[in-house]
Amino acid sequence: MLCLSFAPLYEGASPKGEALIDALLTVMTAAQAAIRWDDLGLHPVAVDIGFFQLRWYSLAYLTGIVLGWWYLLKLIAQPGAPMARRHADDMVFYATLGIILGGRIGYVLFYRPLYYAENPLEILQLWDGGMSFHGGVIGVSLGILWMARRHGLDWLRIHDYVACCIPFGLFLGRIANFVNAELWGRATDVPWAVIFPTGGEVPRHPSQLYEGALEGILLFLVLWYMFWRTRARYQPGKLVGAFILVYGLSRFVVEFFREADEQLMEFARITYLHMGQWLSLPMIAGGLYLVLTASRRTGRVRPVPADGAAAA
Repeated sequence: MLCLSFAPLYEGASPKGEALIDALLTVMTAAQAAIRWDDLGLHPVAVDIGFFQLRWYSLAYLTGIVLGWWYLLKLIAQPGAPMARRHADDMVFYATLGIILGGRIGYVLFYRPLYYAENPLEILQLWDGGMSFHGGVIGVSLGILWMARRHGLDWLRIHDYVACCIPFGLFLGRIANFVNAELWGRATDVPWAVIFPTGGEVPRHPSQLYEGALEGILLFLVLWYMFWRTRARYQPGKLVGAFILVYGLSRFVVEFFREADEQLMEFARITYLHMGQWLSLPMIAGGLYLVLTASRRTGRVRPVPADGAAAA
């Protein structure tokens, strides 16, 4: 019936008019077949007891940190660890501080500097989202450097071990983005397209899930294999290099399926790349360098006194 109603206009239309009508019909057909986010029973708030709300976004960060700590303890229990248990406990504090401060400051500076310049108090509203992974990486790195300097440890090798633990938080964070119906992708007609409540009645790529699969699952498997099945942990910089290389490539690719932030639409149009892609290019180059030069740094591997020996 819809096609028949367009028939008088369609038959005599110009090629541009025909293309416009075809595109409209394609979008409407795709919208009927797409998954509606509202039908999935999701809600940004995990626990609501009136005076207190715990959001999935916050829970993802907390769970990611706990899982990362647990995995880090397993890693440093293996021969050749660059730090002991006492250092790992301190590392959790510095890493958490770096994630929160670095992630938030990075988002403010990289993505919405003008908005937060006019609304500075909103910078503290972490519960509303708005964290930059690239800023978080800088924050965690600064925390590692500070801790390594205090205890006389090899900062690059600590980066190797911490890098293996980060995919937990990345995966959970992207799932939280999907639950929040934020950071959705471009319009599409793929069978698994999702209509998000804030994205208009348009089927879109669930790019949050793409990122979760690549930045979380794939990245974890690559680092797991390198740590447990090769001697990468004895080549300082190889694991963290692989981490930022795989993450940078994954983020660069997924950004082609992701809708640019509203305030950065013009930036993406002018530069032909999203902000996330520009920020990923240095990561790709740096990661490749660290991986290719890691074998030169094997002489830096030194035993670290165990907790018992240090206590004695």
